[in-house]
Amino acid sequence: MGGDGSAVLAAVRLSMPTSYPEIYFPVLVQIVVAAGVAAALVTLSWLLGKRSRSPLKDTPYESGMAPVGSARERFSVKFYLVGMIFILFDIEAVFLYPWAVVFRELKLFGFFEMAIFIVLILGGFFYVWRKGALDWSQRRDPDRESGR
Repeated sequence: MGGDGSAVLAAVRLSMPTSYPEIYFPVLVQIVVAAGVAAALVTLSWLLGKRSRSPLKDTPYESGMAPVGSARERFSVKFYLVGMIFILFDIEAVFLYPWAVVFRELKLFGFFEMAIFIVLILGGFFYVWRKGALDWSQRRDPDRESGR
């Protein structure tokens, strides 16, 4: 296996795609195959599936319980707040992964920058926690809080 690697390099260069159709053809094939499989599965399900409708099957399903009330009722703001906090911590995790990959190259500067980032995120979390936005166990009386 000694010898010169220029022959290997030349063979690799010849096998690499050089034009846009050569580069994107595999992607196009994958999209067509995925769409074909999805269409085939939906069509087979429609053709072979059992069709039996009943009022019970047409009711919305939620944890095996009979539906109560209207589907148009309002959600608490806490529901959306918890969703936003979840997204915030997902974004934090997305930033932590690349930082961990290049941690050694960033040295102490990168460490302190990420420490500041984490402190800010945790500061927001503790603020929301302190305000009681994550406490779902008690019902608060809006009249009492507003001083009426």
